[in-house]
Amino acid sequence: MKYNEINNEGIEKLMDIFYARIRTNEQLGPIFNGAVGIDDASWERHKEKIAKFWKTMLLNERLYMGNPVQPHINLLPFDIKLFDVWLDLFKECLNQVFEEDAAEHFYEIACNIARNFKAVLFQQ
Repeated sequence: MKYNEINNEGIEKLMDIFYARIRTNEQLGPIFNGAVGIDDASWERHKEKIAKFWKTMLLNERLYMGNPVQPHINLLPFDIKLFDVWLDLFKECLNQVFEEDAAEHFYEIACNIARNFKAVLFQQ
């Protein structure tokens, strides 16, 4: 079942699907596994944290407190092209979880955030 609108359940399902794919992705897996860890408990904490971020961004639920850019600064140097790999994978997963309009809206927000991160991290 796909969700017609962005909601808590959909975001949590997205986190499960997306991060399962990230963990095994040839390009992104090593970076994320190095930062998050390789054990399931570490990944569950990460998914919970990022779900709070998205709920704050999209559902106005003020759950995420922190600086989302800082963890990415700590990962430098990495290839800026990995943002596109991340976005492509994210879009695939969005389309599995949400109906077209909701997926497109979510993806637009993700692209804007990626643009902002690139501007800060790579001065672009």
